[in-house]
Amino acid sequence: MPQLIFASKNPGKVKEFKRFLAPKGIEVLSLLDLDNCPEIIENGQTFEENSLIKAQTIMDAYQLPVVAEDAGLVVDALDGAPGIYSARYAGDHDDAANNAKLLNELKDIPDTQRSAKFVAVIVALKPNGEKIVAEGAVDGQILTQARGTDGFGYDPLFYYAPFDKTLAELTVDEKNDISHRGKALESFLEQFSAWWEA
Repeated sequence: MPQLIFASKNPGKVKEFKRFLAPKGIEVLSLLDLDNCPEIIENGQTFEENSLIKAQTIMDAYQLPVVAEDAGLVVDALDGAPGIYSARYAGDHDDAANNAKLLNELKDIPDTQRSAKFVAVIVALKPNGEKIVAEGAVDGQILTQARGTDGFGYDPLFYYAPFDKTLAELTVDEKNDISHRGKALESFLEQFSAWWEA
């Protein structure tokens, strides 16, 4: 079975991604499955730059096709923060601390000015140089307290008006249908076959 590396250690993201590629008969490895994984220095200024850095670093190390994704929360009242620093906004990949910091930063911001969006950018690279860039976004609003127990990251604070729910209150299928990652994956999958066979 052909292999592809999804350059993430986030179990939630890995699970979502494997689900999308399962029908294609490809074994998806994550960074959790690899030995001697090189350090990835995410020093890009955009989601796309960081995705490309991840993909290039892992592809150079293992010479396999690699898919990398960078995603984050962009809050209008915070001039786009936390943005590319979403996962480490309050330290290192601590969802509870990140959510607490976000609520604190927005404590004086009225409901009408708490607009935000999740953005995801996927970059796929093959050793032969073939590349895909796919992106997606979903618009919402940041609540003043968490709701829901599913999802991860900022999902419990991110209110999606068409469903009258936070992302943490949605089923996996509902979330995939409307999420930034779902939209980016849709765009990625539309380009996937041509890229995979090239």
